[in-house]
Amino acid sequence: METVLQVHNVQKYYGSKGRGMGTAMTKALDGVSFDVRTGEFIAIMGTSGSGKSTLLNCISTIDRPTSGQIVVDGRDVTGMRQKDLSRFRRERLGFVFQDSNLLDTLTGEENIALALTINRVSPKEIPGRVEQVAAMLDVADVLKKYPYQMSGGQRQRIACARAIVTRPAIVLADEPTGALDSKNSRLLLGSLADLNRQGATILMVTHDSYAASWSGRVLFIKDGRIFNELSRGDESRQQFFQKIMDVVSFMGGEAADVR
Repeated sequence: METVLQVHNVQKYYGSKGRGMGTAMTKALDGVSFDVRTGEFIAIMGTSGSGKSTLLNCISTIDRPTSGQIVVDGRDVTGMRQKDLSRFRRERLGFVFQDSNLLDTLTGEENIALALTINRVSPKEIPGRVEQVAAMLDVADVLKKYPYQMSGGQRQRIACARAIVTRPAIVLADEPTGALDSKNSRLLLGSLADLNRQGATILMVTHDSYAASWSGRVLFIKDGRIFNELSRGDESRQQFFQKIMDVVSFMGGEAADVR
């Protein structure tokens, strides 16, 4: 498999060094390195303040690391100009947030199609691509509905369809089940897993062990560093979930307990 994402020794500091005794600097990421291969479904886990959201922001080009290198789809995004970043983000990255962020004045179909229109896809091609991703995510029956007429789970699946319709190199999901009940969380995670089986590369940030168990690999972040890593392999999701829970319980103690 090709490598679609390379994160090498990424550091991120907020604030600046002060004069005299102390500093006003906060270290959010401290030398993070890992690769993602095409077709992987990876979860990044960590508590609030661990650095997982900062890492996602740097990978998504929303924020820049203080040092280190991030290569997405063969492009070093850490050195790109803002103008080029905007286009790269639009064309090569797909985003799913905790809030679906759909436009209330557009139907589900129009929300999905908008991503293609912005990318100047031929109008003749748009309907077919929208129908294709809607079928993949089981939302064909709500394409003509407005967001307020949909359930929370349906809105999130429409958001997923919008994220993949542009055929991005990687889908970045930030706590995608955070605002959903257990039933809709399960449906959404099942949809993400189905997309992954069909070839989509997904990087999901979550604090939820159940959500992480749907992935194929989990990276645990603590204090801005990769703390541990698990790969599912041939294990069942239930077995993988238990292993994730074991690591999470260890993470509540000292790092030395795990390493």
